[in-house]
Amino acid sequence: MRDHKTIICRCEEVTLEQLVHTAESYRCSSRELKLRTRAGMGQCGGRTCRVLLDTIVQKCADDRTPHDIPLGYQAPIRPITFSLMGEKDHD
Repeated sequence: MRDHKTIICRCEEVTLEQLVHTAESYRCSSRELKLRTRAGMGQCGGRTCRVLLDTIVQKCADDRTPHDIPLGYQAPIRPITFSLMGEKDHD
């Protein structure tokens, strides 16, 4: 038996129970599941939970493919060096 209290998205603290309930209730795509629950919208940009979201959708929505609208990876910021942050314009 699966533990529905397991946190799938650590950034947004979304549980397996929330994801399964939403996927079954709305028969949604991975993208819609993400928008409805905020899973995959945290600091990591879905890097830790994206595959699990697709898997949940695939198991709950048997008449559609899990990649109707594929989820992408998005970093919240672009890394830069400290030297770039400290540069000043010298006009």
